[in-house]
Amino acid sequence: MELVEQTNLNSLEKRAAVSLALIFSMRMLGLFMLMPILAIYGQELENVSPLWIGIAIGAYGLTQALFQIPMGWLSDRFGRRKIIVIGLIIFAIGSVIAALATSIEMVTLGRAIQGMGAIASAVLALASDVTREEQRPKVMAVIGMCIGLSFAVALVLGPMIAEAFGLQGVFFITAVMAVVGIIITLTVVPVSYTQTNSSEVTASKSNIMAMLFNGQLVRLDLGVLFLHWLMTSIFIALPILFKDSGLAVTEHWKIYLPVLFLSFVFMVPMLIIGAKKQIEKNLFIFAVGLVMLASVLMVFSVSIWPLILAVFIFFVGFNFLEASLPAHVSRLAPAGQKGTAMGVYSSSQFFGAFLGGVSGGFIAQNFGFSYLFAANGLIALLWLVLAFGMKLPVSSKRVSIPFEPKGGLDYQEFINQLSQCGGVMEATLVEDESRIYLKVDKTNYDRPSVDQLIAQINHKDSGE
Repeated sequence: MELVEQTNLNSLEKRAAVSLALIFSMRMLGLFMLMPILAIYGQELENVSPLWIGIAIGAYGLTQALFQIPMGWLSDRFGRRKIIVIGLIIFAIGSVIAALATSIEMVTLGRAIQGMGAIASAVLALASDVTREEQRPKVMAVIGMCIGLSFAVALVLGPMIAEAFGLQGVFFITAVMAVVGIIITLTVVPVSYTQTNSSEVTASKSNIMAMLFNGQLVRLDLGVLFLHWLMTSIFIALPILFKDSGLAVTEHWKIYLPVLFLSFVFMVPMLIIGAKKQIEKNLFIFAVGLVMLASVLMVFSVSIWPLILAVFIFFVGFNFLEASLPAHVSRLAPAGQKGTAMGVYSSSQFFGAFLGGVSGGFIAQNFGFSYLFAANGLIALLWLVLAFGMKLPVSSKRVSIPFEPKGGLDYQEFINQLSQCGGVMEATLVEDESRIYLKVDKTNYDRPSVDQLIAQINHKDSGE
């Protein structure tokens, strides 16, 4: 019975995984639904232009990037559920402002306010609070998969809802989803009476600068920034190009759905083969190359079928990179600093969406869609150059061990001894958490030696 409890999610963890995934994915669904429709339905707004369309699409990214880490810190102080509810209220207010807007500027303001309701850090921290450490990766995986699914659903639902209820209806439905999220938070999400404050989950103020000067992590942060820059910018052009090719907006899902499905079919074997044959870097570079190739093909696509092919190639690369980038950040993050590394990474992702909207709108307005795609190709080329210098560590895992700091213990000497144990790549002792964080080589980690060293320290302390 004990074995079952250790290897499966208990009822509380299942409830946390499902409810938090629903809240997170509904919020992201509301943000993503605008991408395939604003370029078309936004034409009815006052003062509209391609530049303003781009700014409106990407506005949430700027405020999300700025607010998500501070909102996580506020959840440490005032409670997870309270901050999640406040974030969803802010998101709903932004949605209503955008729904009532008659000008593109007011839609942009609404989108920016939507981004201010940044609940990602608080949601992940709450998931950490109410789950056992050995089950935490499963819960995080459920949340991550639902976010990915919400993007695909948004590309299908967005045009359908817009056709039935208009742009205003999309924003009002987004506000309703935020209210549903609040109800789920207050009635279904487990109450957390203890906070983990785990450095592996939440960002630490003292470690942020270290992440910004870690060359390999910065490559990955720039990578996700470029990825979402490119993804956001193409949706300034694609809806209009599909419409101009004779495809009604309500029919756009017939492109997006099979393209996304087939791109997943091609992407999954790439992930499996990369991990199995230890060629992850090669496939990473290949995926960046696919994104660059897709951008070039978009430049020269003069009919709908070459454009669809280019979009398919783009999303094969996009989905592979979107899945592999966080895993690489996790592997490269120093022991005990994963939360900070992921916080900086996520902020880079959302800032990329903002830059993609602004730059894409500017180029589309002043030079046209072909130049927009050409600029995307140059950005992908720059990323390709950076990717060649990427260094991935050996296959590793992260280990967390409770440890009560002892008076008179030479911490640095203790950490040095831990680092000498077989397979230990990094060791960090976080006094405030009474916990040791290890990053270890999965192939030759000598856990008995680590346990023996900790036992010796405890025995020595009790003897004194």
